[in-house]
Amino acid sequence: MARPSWLKTRIFLDSSDPKETEKIMALLGFLDGQTTNPTLVARNPQVQERLIKGEKFTQNELMDFYKTTVQKISALIPNGSVSIETYVDHNTEADEILDQAKEMFTWIPNAHIKMPINKAGLIAAREAVDLGIRVNMTLCFSQDQAEGVYAATRGACRGDVLISPFIGRLDDIGFMGTDLVENIQKMFHDLTYPNYNHVEVLAASLRNINDLLHVIRIGVDIATCPFKVLTSWSNDSFLRPGPAFKRNFPKLEKIPFNQYFNFARDWYDVNISHHLTDKGIDLFSQDWNALIKD
Repeated sequence: MARPSWLKTRIFLDSSDPKETEKIMALLGFLDGQTTNPTLVARNPQVQERLIKGEKFTQNELMDFYKTTVQKISALIPNGSVSIETYVDHNTEADEILDQAKEMFTWIPNAHIKMPINKAGLIAAREAVDLGIRVNMTLCFSQDQAEGVYAATRGACRGDVLISPFIGRLDDIGFMGTDLVENIQKMFHDLTYPNYNHVEVLAASLRNINDLLHVIRIGVDIATCPFKVLTSWSNDSFLRPGPAFKRNFPKLEKIPFNQYFNFARDWYDVNISHHLTDKGIDLFSQDWNALIKD
């Protein structure tokens, strides 16, 4: 198989297991990139095997494992993007995030470094893009946060900045997660200042094939999916969504489009706070710390 000629959205695998990378490439015949995070590292079979034996990692051992893992993934998709996530908790300062980004960016030639959309993350992102470090701003749950990312990374080249709105986690609290992706796309499409959008939208936290088909139908830049979703799509012979295709979840509340965005203002004038971002930071840091020896 090969990439369908009609497919414009780039397809990423959401996994920290190189064996899954190999299997998906064999199933699809292509793969445009991969996203990793601390939780996915914790689920890596090699990590789980070690934990079953009652063995944990030192901090240096775990970082070495993460580095080796993304290097294996990068070698499999050298022309794609591989996202590597910095360790962040609520006490992590911007300079600590930036130091991690500098180191992780040397691991592979095709890295995007994941940083959360909070104050420290956006300060670090501003400095990172100035240094030529590609970033993936993650744990996005609001249109305001997307506006903040645009402002904080203004001047970067297209392709150097990704933003990852999380669909499934909004669904979990009763909101239509795909609405956020559509709203961010519309906001960037309607961009009039400075008439250039450097941020690419990466739809994340996709839970099923309907999520994937929806974001493909709306023409999102990138979709990242777990192994089971891409396997299902392959088994359905790359099902193509029609122009009227929509996810049908009537019990989920719509997320309205906010037309009062202003790309001329500085990011620190934008409300970038969101409780799901805070919760996501907690989850990722807990999963990472659970792997480290006391």
